[in-house]
Amino acid sequence: MKDTAYALSASRTLWELVDRRADLTPDRPVLLQDDGPDHRVLTFGGLREGAERVAAGLYGMGVRPGTVVAWQLPTRIETALLSFALARLGAVQSPVIPFYRDREVGFALRESKAEFFAVPGTWRGYDHTGMARRLGAKGVFEAYDDLPDGDPAVLPAPPAEGTSVRWIYWTSGTTSDPKGVLHTDRSLIAGGSCLAHALHLAADDVGSMAFPYAHIAGPDYTVMLLLYGFPAVMFEQFALPDALEGYRRHGVTVAGGSTAFYSMFLAEQRKRPGTKVIPTLRLLAGGGAPKPPDLQHAVTREMGVQLTHGYGMTEVPMITMGSPDDTAENLATTEGRPPAEMEIRIVDGEVRLRGEAVCQGYLDPAQTAEAFDEEGFLRTGDLGHLTGTGHLVLTGRRKDVIIRKGENISAKEIEDLLHGHPAVGDVAVIGLPDAERGERVCAVVERAAQAPGAEEPTLAAVTSYLRAKGLSVHKLPEQLEVVDALPRNETLRKVLKYKLRERYSGTVK
Repeated sequence: MKDTAYALSASRTLWELVDRRADLTPDRPVLLQDDGPDHRVLTFGGLREGAERVAAGLYGMGVRPGTVVAWQLPTRIETALLSFALARLGAVQSPVIPFYRDREVGFALRESKAEFFAVPGTWRGYDHTGMARRLGAKGVFEAYDDLPDGDPAVLPAPPAEGTSVRWIYWTSGTTSDPKGVLHTDRSLIAGGSCLAHALHLAADDVGSMAFPYAHIAGPDYTVMLLLYGFPAVMFEQFALPDALEGYRRHGVTVAGGSTAFYSMFLAEQRKRPGTKVIPTLRLLAGGGAPKPPDLQHAVTREMGVQLTHGYGMTEVPMITMGSPDDTAENLATTEGRPPAEMEIRIVDGEVRLRGEAVCQGYLDPAQTAEAFDEEGFLRTGDLGHLTGTGHLVLTGRRKDVIIRKGENISAKEIEDLLHGHPAVGDVAVIGLPDAERGERVCAVVERAAQAPGAEEPTLAAVTSYLRAKGLSVHKLPEQLEVVDALPRNETLRKVLKYKLRERYSGTVK
């Protein structure tokens, strides 16, 4: 199985990967749709056949190799069929997260110069078609239950190389307009291969997609399915505990998404201590946000499963990944190791990257020039170091370094410690402007689920706890804010620190 997967990872294009997998295991399932009473199955052979028919329908609409097609669609079998149909044609596709609205969508359409725009119609109470018309989008068509259809005999030959830019992904744009990130088929295959080979998965595994398929994790995960020939359950609307029945029904063995997802699964497990919340589950895996060591240990101890965490970004879908055969210490305190094809260089504490999985740059050439150094390494803005075993330890982001009275303070160090406090569900540490200190340390704490009447954290209790953990006095928070829920994005539930800075910058404690 491993040799077959490594051979498939050499595919030149995503369509070649689909084609080769369909030849190997045409009748095995690849996608399982779970939406309450709606359970559908798509096989690897059905993926190839269906995508070719959709590609023919798109061809009849005027889509050609190089045509830019944007799509804003939920996590559904039809979305995967449309995306692979575009890959079959060699079109340039620009996925847009379904929760984005006029500002982000309008920006993506304008910057990508999209000639067609696929939308789900009215979805979850929002009229996406109306928004597209309002924005003056070109070539608007609905692609939810019904997709374009045609005779594959009309299709030109599939793309022969995978090094041309055929994907435009969008960064979250949390502090400014999003950036259009340029990817090739080969960069997406390289990213998915890193994930697949690190996790040591097999054909009898069952994965899950609880995140937007339009996120960079969509192709990352799908490449893994194509390499190893196993299926994944797609959740169009993910919420716990409602989704648990779907995980149990399909016998999911691998779940996850990001740190917030681990916490949600752990919270459900704590409702039923001693009984596995998903009986078949053996592995949680993901990335996209920092993972506190205490959460790693709690998941392993209480859920009885392994947790392997990785490091990736829109620009590089998979950089490093923890592996099931790593030590418990490495799994808890590092982001795993990179594959042989990924070069990591630490320059003045910053992580820089070079390799096939790295994007080709941005739509804006000025942003590309700023992002890459003179040797072609991508500047990530993340701070970290490599251990003697080649594992990567992230210590924060450049903008997350708080400078208090001239001393650098890592927000992540304080966050990791506070995650162990019993009254803390989650935490974000930020620097706020301060006339005397330059910046002051503010901890924004999300209340832990606990019994009614339990005491919530106070500044005195938090600082006392951190002192007991050995944190230096000059790093102690000077401000504490307690909230019911931290603001998060809608993809991998990453905490939006910029919103916290906006909310609390005017406060004085």
